[in-house]
Amino acid sequence: MNKHDHHDHHAHMAEDFRKRFWISLALTVPIVLLSPMLQQLVGLQEAIGFPGDIYVLFGFSSAVFWYGGWPFLTGFIEEIQSRRPGMMTLVSVAIATAYLYSSAVVFGLTGEMFFWELATLVDIMLLGHWIEMKSVMGASKALEELAKLMPSDAHKLMPDGSVKDVPLDELAVGDKVLIKPGEKVPADGVIVSGESAVDEAMLTGESTPVAKKAGGKVIGGAINGEGSLTVEVKGTGKDSFLSQVIDLVKQAQESKSRTQDLANTAALWLTIIALGGGVITFFIWQVLVGQDFAFAIERTVTVMVIACPHALGLAVPLVVAVSTALAAKNGLLIRNRVAFEGARKLQAIIFDKTGTLTEGRFGVTETLVLSDDFDEERLRSYAASVDAHSAHPIAKAIAAASENILPVEGFNSITGKGAEGRVEGKDVKVVSPGYLRDQNLDHSDPRVEPLQAQGKTVVFVLVEGKLKGAIALADIIRPEAKQAIAALKALNIHSMMLTGDNNATAKWVSDQIGLDEYFAEVLPQDKAAKVKEIQARGERVAMTGDGVNDAPALAQADVGIAIGAGSDVAVETADVILVRSNPLDVVAIVQLSRATYRKMIQNLVWATGYNVVALPLAAGVLSAWGVLLTPAVGAVLMAGSTVVVAINARMLRLKTEPKPEAKAATSEVSAATP
Repeated sequence: MNKHDHHDHHAHMAEDFRKRFWISLALTVPIVLLSPMLQQLVGLQEAIGFPGDIYVLFGFSSAVFWYGGWPFLTGFIEEIQSRRPGMMTLVSVAIATAYLYSSAVVFGLTGEMFFWELATLVDIMLLGHWIEMKSVMGASKALEELAKLMPSDAHKLMPDGSVKDVPLDELAVGDKVLIKPGEKVPADGVIVSGESAVDEAMLTGESTPVAKKAGGKVIGGAINGEGSLTVEVKGTGKDSFLSQVIDLVKQAQESKSRTQDLANTAALWLTIIALGGGVITFFIWQVLVGQDFAFAIERTVTVMVIACPHALGLAVPLVVAVSTALAAKNGLLIRNRVAFEGARKLQAIIFDKTGTLTEGRFGVTETLVLSDDFDEERLRSYAASVDAHSAHPIAKAIAAASENILPVEGFNSITGKGAEGRVEGKDVKVVSPGYLRDQNLDHSDPRVEPLQAQGKTVVFVLVEGKLKGAIALADIIRPEAKQAIAALKALNIHSMMLTGDNNATAKWVSDQIGLDEYFAEVLPQDKAAKVKEIQARGERVAMTGDGVNDAPALAQADVGIAIGAGSDVAVETADVILVRSNPLDVVAIVQLSRATYRKMIQNLVWATGYNVVALPLAAGVLSAWGVLLTPAVGAVLMAGSTVVVAINARMLRLKTEPKPEAKAATSEVSAATP
């Protein structure tokens, strides 16, 4: 099935209900004017009535019944064939009862006609369905917006160096394409040449453009900035990031919810109650009380109209559609709705350290000056200038810590110990503690040992053979990590960390971001066992990791969350996939799960509670006090409950604004990282 078919179906249904509503409404005007009951009520029998008007009334009413009521009549047949009587059954029985009885009155049966009630009931039901279809279309609009992201063609670089515009379906993996400033990226790929800032907001939720250069990855559908890029295609069609996102969103919207089962069960029982209630109501008023047939039929029709499980049937699906679209817009891709709904009950969340709470790369955390004739800036500049010529990860981190890179002469790598070179005519060495020991150089500064005890890597800077300073490095903690942990604590969720690092490193990270617990020196194959250990405490657990070496743990957890999936969207073991590598998105999952459940329950309570109150009134229990609901008023109330449910679902919002204490925490983490 084409990915647009589902949306086109809803669009066609919405248009059909709209058309039937307006035509039926126009026909209702003469029906109301020609109804004897209303003519008597306003005293217009002589002004409006004419010979044979009852047959004209019958003709207009028949048109409304067959044309306006056709969707409900066909829906009734489908429900009976599938043995799932529901809302269509109730509506059809109600309008058919009113039509057949009123028609019999036209042709001789003694009683009152319900044509105007029939017509207004059909009008209101059509309006309710039109609103429903528009709501469903609006909720699934995220798919439409995603599909529109892709450009229609691409600038393909040909072997002879020329550029040819080709349709996207002609692109293949390995092709090179030119992306001009302001254009959309036509396919997933790797940048071969050029630099630019790329806007990926619609795909990843990242609000600011991301700087890209040779070797960087781009996602199809993103918008190129001011630079020109040459990209080698790595993913097209169904293999592309965008296609996988669309498929995941679609699957989530169509997936069954546990709460939906509750709604379906309630709807089935309501159908039984309504049909049974209608029969009982008729029996009581006609047989036991002795009211006339017309009154008993009116009560019966009203009971079945009031009991329509329209709002109940809409209560959960609309919330599912809205929450899934909202999640996708915020970079949260739901693969398993049951697990997602269970996230509201989480008691513990376990984070993998590297790449989740940290960035998985070295960064400078402290710079210590060990000589009076140097300052921090000069020390970092000297060290960075030498290390800028080295490819070692530690050297790269030091080089990135200073913007003042000076010319270097005579660069030389000291195997396994560091690097050296001449900066401003001085011999500068950036070396390990092992080099100092080999050279019998004293580095017993009281400030160094605590850093090493934290598991940090400490290197030393020598100028002209004399020790001038030390630089400490560690895996960079993500600025949002402490914020996320503080937010989880506010939600009464325990935060834990798994890492293969030594205890000192794990403790330092834990202390920095405020974790409740951590587990150090855990091998990848042992992570699932740790999840089981936490579950054995009786806690509902989520595991958050990169979705590759954490796969067994993700599968073991009650909720598996793959963070920073990038272009590898379809992580089979995860229940929820986070497009961005942002721990705050884990908080967003819990918040959205809780908010979604609240909306579902609110809608179910409203839809069922409304029936509990309205059904007795429809049956006429307060008729002795003059309180009687006509079928038309019943239809208005029923449609009103549907609109309330639809509006309530659309009011679902994802509130991820951190609390004040969480905001303050971010600056503290930033102070310890570059």
